[in-house]
This record gives sequence, C-alpha cells and structure tokens, in this order.
Amino acid sequence: MSTTPQLVVHRDKELMAQAAAARLITRIVDAQASRGSASVVLTGGRNGNGLLAALAAAPARDAVDWGRLDLWWGDERFLPEGDPERNVTQAREALLDAVPLDPERVHAMPASDGPHGIDVDTAAAAYAEELARAAGPTNHGGVPEFDVLMLGVGPDTHVASLFPELPAVRETERTVVGVHGAPKPPPTRVTLTLPAIRAAREVWLLAAGEDKAEAAAIALSGAGEIQAPAAGAYGRARTLWLLDAAAASQLPRALYPPASA
Repeated sequence: MSTTPQLVVHRDKELMAQAAAARLITRIVDAQASRGSASVVLTGGRNGNGLLAALAAAPARDAVDWGRLDLWWGDERFLPEGDPERNVTQAREALLDAVPLDPERVHAMPASDGPHGIDVDTAAAAYAEELARAAGPTNHGGVPEFDVLMLGVGPDTHVASLFPELPAVRETERTVVGVHGAPKPPPTRVTLTLPAIRAAREVWLLAAGEDKAEAAAIALSGAGEIQAPAAGAYGRARTLWLLDAAAASQLPRALYPPASA
C-alpha cells in the first residue's frame, strides 16, 4: 500500500482541473496500451465535475479509446434515475454524453427508482456483486483493478459518502454499503468502503478552495480515518493529493513541493 501521499499544488482550481484531466488521460492511455483496457472510478462534486469538464475540453481527449474504458463511481446519492443531484447525471452532462463510451462499461450505481426500489442496502449489495463479477482472479478484495480512483474531499474530511464517525467508515469487510442519515443531503446514499478504495492502483484526492484547507491539513497531519475518512484513502501503488493553493494554505510548507503550475 502506498500510504505516503504525494502532493501537487496548483495556483487555482482551473489549473488544477486542467492538469488533473491531462494526468488522467495519460494514465488511461498507458493502461490501455499495457492491458488493452482501463478502469476508472469517478467522483462527483465541484472538483470531480470540474475535472470531467476540463477533460471534455482537452484536445488530447481523443487519445483515449473510450470504448475500452470502464467507469465506476465512488458513491452516489440514492435518488431517482436522471435526478440532477445524482453524480452520474452530472458526469453525463460534463463529459460522458460527449464521448463514445460503451454503455455496457458505464457502471452507474443504482437509483432509488431502480430494480431494488428504495432499499438502499440491497442496492449497495447489488453494486458490490457487479464489482465482484468484473474482478479477475488476480484482483484485490472483490473489485476489479481500478487504474485510478478519484475522490473529492469534503470540508469535514469525508470522501465518497464516508463521513466521520458514521458506520460506513468503519466497514472492514464489504466493498459497498448503503448510507443512512448522512449529515449532508440527501441523507441516503450508496458508497464504496475504505477496503474497496484501497484496492485501487492509484487514489487521487481532489481539493480546491479555502473551505477545504482545514480538511486537507487534518487528513495529511496523521489524523485517524474514523475521525477523518480522507486520511484512510490510499492506493496500492500511489496516493496523490491534487490541490489548489487555497486548499493547501493551511498545510505545513515542508509537506509539499513548490507549485509547478
């Protein structure tokens, strides 16, 4: 496990989104060159959607073979299909509808009006089964080999829908769980757990804006994962924090290199 994070600090959120999009294109192309396909876990929120919008506008996006890309989600708001608050709805608007993806390889999390109805726990178990079916014999922890798993960092240090002190962040066995009573609306959600997140080759944590500064400082200063879930998110090969200067403003200067962009 690559528990020691690398930090990249950009001047502002626009540069951060553009640089992260370029970095993601490179990772996808490399994975497709070596393995024939790539697998990426998307995140929602303003930073995740900002990255997708930057990717949509990137001239290099055509280097990706979109038909050989599997897309998964780190979490989802348990709302009806097409609801504007769902991460998949926002991702389609930002990028997915503009590129030639294989619909069979776009693995959206269940909606509240889907086959499982309003039973979020059954919906979460179904997504775990879908992940397990996609996992190969050499993969880790009942999930496929994610080349990149992206997470937005909340002001309270939550990642995916793993909130401080709530049961989901304490899960050690299941890969996907239903969330009840999330402190951020809507209260009902589906989320990957820390074991599933840690099975990814690379985990990228995105944080931009002054409202993320305290969370980044807490998570990168040795906090425990129950109190600061972002501290427990790391990849097998690499853990990368992508920040803008505002989000990095409370970090000790020794913790990150000078901004390169």
